[in-house]
Amino acid sequence: MPETVVNTTPSNSSTASSRTVLLLMRVLTFVFLLIALILIATLKQTDADTEEQVKFSDFYAYRYMLATIIIGFAYNLLQMAFSIFTVVSGNRVLSGDGGYLFDFFADKMISYFMISGSAAGFGLTVELGRGVPSNPFTDKANASASLLLIGFVFTAIASTITSFALPKKAN
Repeated sequence: MPETVVNTTPSNSSTASSRTVLLLMRVLTFVFLLIALILIATLKQTDADTEEQVKFSDFYAYRYMLATIIIGFAYNLLQMAFSIFTVVSGNRVLSGDGGYLFDFFADKMISYFMISGSAAGFGLTVELGRGVPSNPFTDKANASASLLLIGFVFTAIASTITSFALPKKAN
């Protein structure tokens, strides 16, 4: 009896659409991280009682959040360039199994890093807002943490998409 070979490679149209969706996730992450970066980097307020200027860099959690935004932004910029190259040329920059593994594990690592930065920002904003009326400083910090959270969601979706491209290994 002849052996049946099953084609496990996706069709060109599904591959092209997944590459396009992946690029869209990278672009959306880029936009949300850029806005989050601008918000947190410009975060400062003058205390009405002491006339002392309070900046985001006065708080470790906000500095950590800024670091996660910058690292996520840089990684996403690199991946966005790779995705654009792949969509335009049809070829991958990092070919072979190693490229797929890099995409998958790096997406996972960066997305978890981004969610931890968002959580740190939310946590400090809640602590600073206890017993104090809402103010522009905490509102902007909260908005930046929210945008970082949305960036995490898009990176997590990209990670899911890259997991479908992982090579199928026979046991």
